Amino acid sequence: MLFSTYYLYGYLLMDNAKLVLSSSLLSAFLDCFFIMNKIFIIGLPRTGTTSISVALLDYGLKVAHTAYTKQTFQLADVISDAPCFSDYQQLDKLFPSSKFIYLDRTLDEWLPSIQRLLLKMKAGLDVKAGVFNPVLKRSFNEVFSLSIASDPLSIEHLRSCYLVHKKAVMTYFADRDDLLTINVSHQGSLGELLKFIGVPVNTATLETTGDILLDSNKVGNLALCLNTRGSKASGFSSLVLNFPHLNKGKRVADWKQYKHPNKVNSNSAGKDRRRFFDY
Repeated sequence: MLFSTYYLYGYLLMDNAKLVLSSSLLSAFLDCFFIMNKIFIIGLPRTGTTSISVALLDYGLKVAHTAYTKQTFQLADVISDAPCFSDYQQLDKLFPSSKFIYLDRTLDEWLPSIQRLLLKMKAGLDVKAGVFNPVLKRSFNEVFSLSIASDPLSIEHLRSCYLVHKKAVMTYFADRDDLLTINVSHQGSLGELLKFIGVPVNTATLETTGDILLDSNKVGNLALCLNTRGSKASGFSSLVLNFPHLNKGKRVADWKQYKHPNKVNSNSAGKDRRRFFDY
């Protein structure tokens, strides 16, 4: 829960303003504040983690694409990529009432893409000599067995890694309602995600370009979802909202290049400096 009733009450009384809410509007208002603890994107690399991370920045959510410290997890509302795709079970216990997003992609598209990425990252992911962050190295090595597989970059090995990971996710979340599976290349997948995490979209504020604008005032880590025009704020059934397609082909650095005030540093320092969890 990102906001307490104390802050909500204080906001409503701000500047001694009088605010009269109908029961339905009050319910929608509270839903915007009392959301899940965190949103974890647990799809494997090259399934659209950058696209979903960039898209959610514009909905008032603090987003970390990879997280290597306790403080990053505390600051972010949404965390994607490493270590979420390997540590989702531990994160589920650390952050109860969170929601999880599994990103699916056809193997014909994913296999050459992940193969190129791992070829580029292989030296840095070496358990002993690699220069990448230890959390990143552990996460990749756990899922892709880079240090123990005889041919870790082979299509056969990578296909097995994908299928084993997917089966493990689906088994763990079986009979639960806190996992959404989407393919970011499919029409309407962004709208499906927004509905799942409870972010309302106002059809009256859509521009002709198809860009999505919310009637919102950003408060702390969350967009305040008040519809000032008085029309219904759902609109999901009539909208087809799609993700931006980033990191196309050989491009892998779009997240670093994308500037946005809601981005959270993967190495954020807090009271425990830059320590990670002890699980």
